[in-house]
Amino acid sequence: MAGILDLLNSDLGKNIISGVSGSTGTDQDKTSSVLTMALPVLMKAMERNASTPEGAAGLMGALSGNNGSILDNLGGLFDGGVDDSVKNDGAKILGHVLGSKQQGVEQVIGQKAGVDAGSVANILKVAAPILMGVLGKQASQNNVSSQSDMSGLLGGLLGGSDASNEQNFLEKILDADGDGSVVDDVAGMLLGGDKKEGGIGSLLGGMFGK
Repeated sequence: MAGILDLLNSDLGKNIISGVSGSTGTDQDKTSSVLTMALPVLMKAMERNASTPEGAAGLMGALSGNNGSILDNLGGLFDGGVDDSVKNDGAKILGHVLGSKQQGVEQVIGQKAGVDAGSVANILKVAAPILMGVLGKQASQNNVSSQSDMSGLLGGLLGGSDASNEQNFLEKILDADGDGSVVDDVAGMLLGGDKKEGGIGSLLGGMFGK
């Protein structure tokens, strides 16, 4: 299974980056940087949520009937600007997945990508429904019907081709103090926090090549 970052490097991914860039008025290279950092974080948070039966059931319910059709009409999605209904759906997805950590994550990604947190938020509101479309299509193709199926799907998309070291590091970023909290410590660690030392911020930049 191709990983989520492999998707961004594909023709489909380039269309997504171009469309999100145009719809949010953000430079295309910076949009690419934001998505390259944000999508693994969102998927890792979903993987954490799906580690409980309730979380997995909730995610499968959200994907129910979502066969990825949004991916088949990206031209229509971006033509003339993205509908507010899509952005509202994106905001709900982000709120559910990231919870109270959302603003901190947006600040960190904005700092690394060289854009303000508000622009990151706008990019993610458009990208989140597309990401759910990707997951919905994969879930349908792989007949995902259980918690273990969902965990396997998310793990496969996160793992990609040769990304195991990156994902181990991503795991540490998401929960540096080992307390199991979704997207824990990101803001504190990368914005001059005091829990861990060792240049986590520069390592994150190096990991994503930006």
